[in-house]
Amino acid sequence: MIPLVFHPIYSQLDLPVRHRFPIEKYQGIKNALLEKGVPEQQFSSPSPLDTKALSSVYDPNYVRDLCTGSLDPKAMRRIGFPWSEQLIQRTLTAAGGTVLTAELALNSGKALNLTGGYHHAFANFGSGFCMINDLYLAALHMLQSPNIDKVLIFDCDVHQGDGTAKLAENNPSVYTVSIHGEKNFPYRKQRSNLDFGLSKGTEDDEFLTTVEQAWHMAIAYFQPDAVIYDAGVDVHIDDDLGHLNITTEGVYARDAFIFQQCKTLGLPVAAVIGGGYQRNIDALVDVHLQLFKAAGVFS
Repeated sequence: MIPLVFHPIYSQLDLPVRHRFPIEKYQGIKNALLEKGVPEQQFSSPSPLDTKALSSVYDPNYVRDLCTGSLDPKAMRRIGFPWSEQLIQRTLTAAGGTVLTAELALNSGKALNLTGGYHHAFANFGSGFCMINDLYLAALHMLQSPNIDKVLIFDCDVHQGDGTAKLAENNPSVYTVSIHGEKNFPYRKQRSNLDFGLSKGTEDDEFLTTVEQAWHMAIAYFQPDAVIYDAGVDVHIDDDLGHLNITTEGVYARDAFIFQQCKTLGLPVAAVIGGGYQRNIDALVDVHLQLFKAAGVFS
């Protein structure tokens, strides 16, 4: 069985009415997978990260202020959530889930987290609904394995993985690739190892060609030992924040390509679901399910 990682807290966050973040989608994905016959025992439950361990990677003052509710109000506005103890527990558990997913992927070949992809978080501040960068933490965790010397973070979310790029910029063991909307958030881009900015309205053929080109370039140059894949579905044509015209079939083709490539090359892959911002939660869940279908979780 392909390991899946989930905790109910992923969808437990009290937000203001009409808040832009679709907090219900995580539980929706879990429910949909159960309905498709995925057994409960296929899911592993993560523990929240230890804040002391976080402080060895991120700015200790930022970690302390974030977790105690002492962040400047302007810094919280940049994150986009009202502060609460629930928010911190959810954040630490979600990031712990991606680290667990990375560990399970090394053991099983592939694993998927039903959240993750908080790639706008930097070492000393959060942004765009992201407080702790789980992708970079998971890469560091993989690098602790004796057989893993190089990790590729392959980010297909519609928004550039700016925090990930900045965190990894001086780490030659982590290679960052971002395929994103050029005119979308964040408006000040960072420099990934490879960046591919797509024009508004980009459709399936150009998108999939770009994904394949980016993948082959990264593999040829970096030759990674493991992959972390951010499968954001905010590239979808119906996404409120995406501005691209990628169909559900295009999303599936992208995800299937990545899993097939990892299998062919014998690369363990830890996948996270990334962003997706349709207000219709059922429709949004359906697009996210393409990742699990492509991975072979269900047929």
